[in-house]
Amino acid sequence: MKNVYVSTGNRLHRRTFFRTAGAALGLPFLEAMRPSFAAAAETAAAPRRMVAIQTNQGILPQFFFPEKTGADYALTPYLDRLAAHRDRMTVFSGVSLPGVDGGHAADKCFLTGTPHPARGGFRNGISLDQLAADTVGNKTRYPSLVLAMTNENRTLSYTRSGAPIPAENSPRKVFEKLFMQGRPDQVEARVEDLRQGRSLLDFVGEQSKRFNRSLSKGDQSRMDQYFTSVRELERRMHSAEEWQYKPKPKVDAEAPQDNTERNAFAPRTQLMFDVMKLALETDSTRIISLFVDTTGLHNLTHHGGRPDAIAELKEHEMAQLDALNHFLTSLSETTGTEEVLLDSTMVLYGTCMGSANSHTNLNLPVLLAGGGFKHGQHLAFDPQNNYPLSNLYVSILQRLGMEVDGFASSQGTMRGLELS
Repeated sequence: MKNVYVSTGNRLHRRTFFRTAGAALGLPFLEAMRPSFAAAAETAAAPRRMVAIQTNQGILPQFFFPEKTGADYALTPYLDRLAAHRDRMTVFSGVSLPGVDGGHAADKCFLTGTPHPARGGFRNGISLDQLAADTVGNKTRYPSLVLAMTNENRTLSYTRSGAPIPAENSPRKVFEKLFMQGRPDQVEARVEDLRQGRSLLDFVGEQSKRFNRSLSKGDQSRMDQYFTSVRELERRMHSAEEWQYKPKPKVDAEAPQDNTERNAFAPRTQLMFDVMKLALETDSTRIISLFVDTTGLHNLTHHGGRPDAIAELKEHEMAQLDALNHFLTSLSETTGTEEVLLDSTMVLYGTCMGSANSHTNLNLPVLLAGGGFKHGQHLAFDPQNNYPLSNLYVSILQRLGMEVDGFASSQGTMRGLELS
């Protein structure tokens, strides 16, 4: 398998030790240990960003997947809605997340790749966006934005311990969080809340040390994973406290008015897209996840081949892609800190089911736009023996400058996806 990122120089391995008198002393992280792709990402003119979007009721595959592979593929009815961005996106077919099954239950694993979500005792893993936020999130006011267009408690994002992170579903509230400056007394109250939270975490940490001694090795390992998440939360809270005293950016846009119509998926999503663009433009965050809950279309997805149901579902899904086109266009027309936002922002768009009609979690409709990759192609893999979508996640993390060689069930990086 070809690895997309190949260092051309000698690289000192991260796990290099000084060894003497039977002891081993680990080295600190050195520039010589950095892969060439990470160095390139760090020295690039603009920071790298990632947006991950999932719709949870599948996409009609016959209107999404091109027949021809490579750069000369003909646009399908759905991809035609994104025609203006053809040269800045790659379409994938024959990909899935190994072991992620269970029909609709798979929607919680789109960014985690954790297998068998429908089994009893299932425990999720960390999501792609939160792993990225752990590394690059400290550079912005908000390490990540976890968003959803839903009337339920749905999310794409999970902590290291597999706990779901509540998503904000109001574009107006997200706008206010990003750009509305609180009064001095409100700022102080928020800082005090953060300090109290950090004090509580310190107390819990001390209690856990004594508690841990009475546990089995297996439980100690689970507790260690849990408190790793707690320590990360404490670090984020400390960063959030510092940001409270920094003025928020000012934008010309007004706060949007939320659309509460249950089945107005595309208009509601477009409102959130507009706020997301502002968040990226002002460098308020560099990592965003968005869960688009289209459960209201569930009956239509079980169309049974009925032409009228397929036609109605097709209209809804094309409207969703029109909203995505609007978002990509806004990024391509906006300059961030250094360059056009779409060139520095990887936009992942996909779904957890290849066919909602049959509840299959294979051959997922997925595309990736922007981010500085060599796009304009259809990467087609075996529709029966799927290629790991998690390989794409490794490529995304590496493009963000992270020193990783695996994620979930990955087997490397995404074959055929190269930097421009």
